[in-house]
Amino acid sequence: MTQHTDGPNEHGRIERTDEHAERSTRSRTRRRFLAGSAALGTVAVAGCTGLFTSDDEGTDPGLIGSGMTGRSAPGGTTIAELPDLEGELTIYSGRNEFLVGTLLDYLDSVYDDFEFTPRYGGATDLVNTIINEGSGTPADVFYSVNAGALGALADAGRTRELSDEVLEPVREEFHTDTWVGTSGRARTVPYNTSVYSESDIPSDIMAFEDFDGDLGWAPSYGSCQAFVTAMRLIEGRERTREWVENVVEGGIRAYPDEFAASQAVADGEIDAAFANHYYIQRVLDGSPDASIATAFTEGDAGAVFNVAGAAVVDEADNPELAENFVRHLLSAEAQEYFAVETFEYPLIPEVEPVGDLPPIDELDVPDIDLSRLSDLEPTIDLMRDAGAQI
Repeated sequence: MTQHTDGPNEHGRIERTDEHAERSTRSRTRRRFLAGSAALGTVAVAGCTGLFTSDDEGTDPGLIGSGMTGRSAPGGTTIAELPDLEGELTIYSGRNEFLVGTLLDYLDSVYDDFEFTPRYGGATDLVNTIINEGSGTPADVFYSVNAGALGALADAGRTRELSDEVLEPVREEFHTDTWVGTSGRARTVPYNTSVYSESDIPSDIMAFEDFDGDLGWAPSYGSCQAFVTAMRLIEGRERTREWVENVVEGGIRAYPDEFAASQAVADGEIDAAFANHYYIQRVLDGSPDASIATAFTEGDAGAVFNVAGAAVVDEADNPELAENFVRHLLSAEAQEYFAVETFEYPLIPEVEPVGDLPPIDELDVPDIDLSRLSDLEPTIDLMRDAGAQI
């Protein structure tokens, strides 16, 4: 099995692995964090000058290709409306520092009496660390790239129940009593618009085994493996193995990650691929006129919607502070940050995703326990047996 670390996911400027690994520069992220949501104008935060300040140019020109022009100010609860963060927190983050570090650093900087200590790593590794550390764990908050790791920590009895104030902003399918999603990603089919129209793309993921075109995927990538895991859970092992065998025999091309697969679609190297939705937006961010668009399947493994999220660890020294921190991840400003910087789906309805994408309510997602998508080993064995290059 090829092992990747988080971080995206969360490509030319940002690239993710199976747990959304992001490679970028802190300076660029800082610039986009401040400029990307300039439509907010000056927002007072805990008596400070504001999280975002408007400028003469409006939005960051680098975001125009992804639909940032004319983006309206987000709704929802602003940071100014939340209780101040006061005290110390240790945050075990399964999301990469280059993805969320700027956001966390900003919260640290605007609250004079708040200090956090981050520990970055793979989400599954951090779950195991918390379990092994027992009652002596320093972790107060666990921030995960996927629901599977959150569910694993909860199943181990290492999370606290969250209050209604934390859970209410997010739809019930994206939280449990002990963890809450903070941003999301949809499985999609990027396709080349010079070759196909949206109506040409099958709405049934199983139909792609007979697709009349060149396909691509990233079989060593965690998100792709989770996609096949969802197929295994929905369609059964034998039917999934048959599908994998058929697409492999049909000549599907393997790429190192889903940004590379999406870029190959835009370049005309292949006609369509399987990828998380934000990779298409990242291609368009760099090349606004690229020949690529997003298609969705309906109610099947190709339409899975997974979430990143957070939980308060059972041994948190200050559970109230930890909960308040999680609420900040669901603030209007943080949700806008996820939309414009990582191109993820915000999870509060008052903030729209970037790009020509349907809102979450219009996605036909399958009814599946997201925590089961972390059961990758049987899937990897199946894919290898079926001839996939992992």
